[in-house]
Amino acid sequence: MEWVNGMNRSIEYIEDHLDDTIDPEQAARLAACSVFHYQRMFAYITGVTLTEYIRRRRMTLAAFDLIHGGTKVIDLALKYGYDSPTAFNRAFQSVHGVSPSKAKTKGVRLTTFPRLTFTISIKGETAMNYKIEAKEAFRVVGYATKEAMTMDEGMKKIPAFWTEVQKCGGIGRLCGLMKEKEPEGILGACICEEGNSSRYLIGVPSSAPAPEGMVEYLVPAATYAVFECVGPVPEAVQAVQKRILSEWLPTSGYQYGTAPDIELYPEGDQASPDYRCEIWFPVAKKQ
Repeated sequence: MEWVNGMNRSIEYIEDHLDDTIDPEQAARLAACSVFHYQRMFAYITGVTLTEYIRRRRMTLAAFDLIHGGTKVIDLALKYGYDSPTAFNRAFQSVHGVSPSKAKTKGVRLTTFPRLTFTISIKGETAMNYKIEAKEAFRVVGYATKEAMTMDEGMKKIPAFWTEVQKCGGIGRLCGLMKEKEPEGILGACICEEGNSSRYLIGVPSSAPAPEGMVEYLVPAATYAVFECVGPVPEAVQAVQKRILSEWLPTSGYQYGTAPDIELYPEGDQASPDYRCEIWFPVAKKQ
């Protein structure tokens, strides 16, 4: 329950500051995790990024202000943290489908996004197979995103990065560098950096020197909850990741660890409904 309480405390903070500055670090502290992990959990559990949730909630309240209070658009832009009426207009129209000026017209249909509340949902209709393993440090060689990404950016950039590596023949080159037998497969590693950013690495365990255009990374020793994932990629992977965060983690007795999140893709047809891969979720015992 503490996990759920922490997430709800963070929502309460966000709701109290919709017409003020919202500090993602403070929201993450209330949820007892890092900014990056908080945004990652938020997106997987709710299906919407933290930034998008805040924008939708602000535009919901802005519509109420327009209808009931007759507030000027320029004043609403300042109230909800937009630098100009133009930027506010774009945000408003993206949520409601109409401009702020038309929202005042009687009979215009608007959209409302209610406040989120986190609860534990006891489902259990589908088993989750996992094991807790202490992994030794190992070296990875591969392709990494050149720039650090926020969680919001990663939702779009990581799939595009996989496509880019595949198109340039990178997967074949990585297979040629695979010198170690454990773990066997192509890895996708989300490496958290300082603050609200991460890099994503597509690579293989290897003792070979990193060729030009690739990097090397030492995955630190850590404890992982290793989950089996069955089904076509990426849909099956995303579904299991969501269940880990929304169903398994809240009642597991563990908290999000600080090591990279890892996806392990063995050889096989990733589009097959029988394809099996692994998700390594870093964990630490709750204090």
